[in-house]
Amino acid sequence: MNKQIFMDLLEKKEFKAVRSILEVMNTVDIAALLADLEDKELIQAFRLIEKSKAADVFAQMSSSMQVYLVEMFTEKELQELLNDLYMDDTVDLLEELPANLVTRILDHVSKEKRDQINTILNYPEDSAGSIMTTEYVDLKKTTTVKEAMAHIKETGIRKETIYTCYILENRRLIGIVSAKDLMTMDDDLQMEELMETEIISVTTHTDQEETARLFAKYDLLALPVLDMQGYMVGIVTIDDALDVIVDETTEDMEIMNALNPSEKTYFETSVAVHAKNRIGWLLVLMLSATITQTIIARYEAAFAALPLLVSFIPMLTDTGGNCGSQSSTLVIRGLALDEIHFQDIFRVVFKEFRVALLVGVVLAVTNGIYIMVRYHDPMMAVLIAISLTATIIMAKIIGCILPLFAKKLHVDPAIMAAPLITTIVDAGSILIYFQVATHLLGIV
Repeated sequence: MNKQIFMDLLEKKEFKAVRSILEVMNTVDIAALLADLEDKELIQAFRLIEKSKAADVFAQMSSSMQVYLVEMFTEKELQELLNDLYMDDTVDLLEELPANLVTRILDHVSKEKRDQINTILNYPEDSAGSIMTTEYVDLKKTTTVKEAMAHIKETGIRKETIYTCYILENRRLIGIVSAKDLMTMDDDLQMEELMETEIISVTTHTDQEETARLFAKYDLLALPVLDMQGYMVGIVTIDDALDVIVDETTEDMEIMNALNPSEKTYFETSVAVHAKNRIGWLLVLMLSATITQTIIARYEAAFAALPLLVSFIPMLTDTGGNCGSQSSTLVIRGLALDEIHFQDIFRVVFKEFRVALLVGVVLAVTNGIYIMVRYHDPMMAVLIAISLTATIIMAKIIGCILPLFAKKLHVDPAIMAAPLITTIVDAGSILIYFQVATHLLGIV
């Protein structure tokens, strides 16, 4: 859909044409299209979306768009929206709204729904309970296939998903049945004859990142959530798990590049907030870099005796930083995917040590050839070869150890990524370089 054509039609108040365009578009595409509109145009366009799509489009919008629309809705429009929004989307909305709008929304929901909302809002942040929905299909073990299908037809429109049905007994989960089973089995069969009893589930306090990993591990579409007493209270669906993965990956990328995480988009974030999110880490890294400056200043006599030493510092520090970043990135990825655990630390260190030896030898030989061709100085070639190999070993070991210790101490391993490791490795590589130089070349 050409955005300019859509905007022109809206500006000319060709509402019939606008409505016909919105009728055939996907809800995600509609939300993306509306994101480019001015506030006044946004409310106009949203009111032209057919009622059956409006809630789904609203759920796909950014928080700033949602806040504006809630402010502009009439009481009737707000009531209709809340009736169609799934529980998890309603909770997500409330978490973004100012207090006065939260009160207004809670006034438009039933007591039962308000109690469910308050319960979910009270679960720990970033837990399975905070992202679950209470709208799922539950059946009894004595329910027949025919009765189950009738129940789904009657209530399914108000459920988050109907692809997996949950068999409960006294509110406890005893089995699951897929929609495929219901559609392909005899009408007279009961749920206890069809249900699977090997169930993957989480508790309300399970970390949402761990919950998302279970979706990937077991190829799930939905995951039941149990409270601390073992009663079923909701489900997490695949779309929410994907949102968690995107959010956690984004947060890790920001931390790995020395940025304070932000939930707002790039353009929604002001220049002042962008600067605030970056300057803290930059100050820390700048001040920590003075360690490197102190080490260099300590070896001024070596510079005076052999000025050529200075020219190889950038190559050593850059190579060390890159090697450390490579190792930390792979270990952080392994931790995120649950492939690496703290008890694997010696296996990881041994592997990275062997990798460092191979990489170090190749780079040392390459640099040795370059130095011999350009400077005809075999002692300098040996000095750089030893320093480079030692720096690479040091960098890779530090790069793999720090994220593992961070995880053990319940700190985000991404903090131990490129900027911090590079700063540490820079100081280490300079120290190695001048220690080798003073001993090998006899410079004091």
